[in-house]
Amino acid sequence: MYTLEIQPQTKMSEILQNYPSARRVLFQKYHIGGCNSCGYSLNDTIEKVFIKHNKLPYLQEAIQLIYDSVKLERSFQIAPKELSHLLEEEKDWILLDVRDAMEREIANISGSLWLTQELAWEILQKWNKQTKMVFFCHTGIRSLEATYFFYFKGFPNVKNLDGGIKRWAEEVDPSIPIY
Repeated sequence: MYTLEIQPQTKMSEILQNYPSARRVLFQKYHIGGCNSCGYSLNDTIEKVFIKHNKLPYLQEAIQLIYDSVKLERSFQIAPKELSHLLEEEKDWILLDVRDAMEREIANISGSLWLTQELAWEILQKWNKQTKMVFFCHTGIRSLEATYFFYFKGFPNVKNLDGGIKRWAEEVDPSIPIY
């Protein structure tokens, strides 16, 4: 069923090669691997990583989460045409742009909000956890990080625009400049 059966002695390099989404879920759920203070060596076993971070009781849970992350990541993705139809049918979806100010000057999706640090803080502190949000960036990589972040902060209705604004411009709105 899985491309690699993860055992406590499986090296992180093997896990990440077979489950690229493992990097995101381990950081978002357990704060492992996203910065210098929580990093690990690719030669470390997953067990060693969890011992180092005082999270050994969560090892089996984490392994299952890595397996589930493939399906989870797929569930986050929404194609541009699918999103376009969804926005026509349901007006309560909020588009959140994770790109920087310069990128927003070049191209923008009408009605989107710019996800600044201030807005992120507001969302976490004040927005209803059931808010429906779609994140986007240039190609869908950075916005996937934001999608994971908010999902693991308790927002279940999050999506990532697959292919980002670039694919949106190609498939939905050709008036948007492609950069």
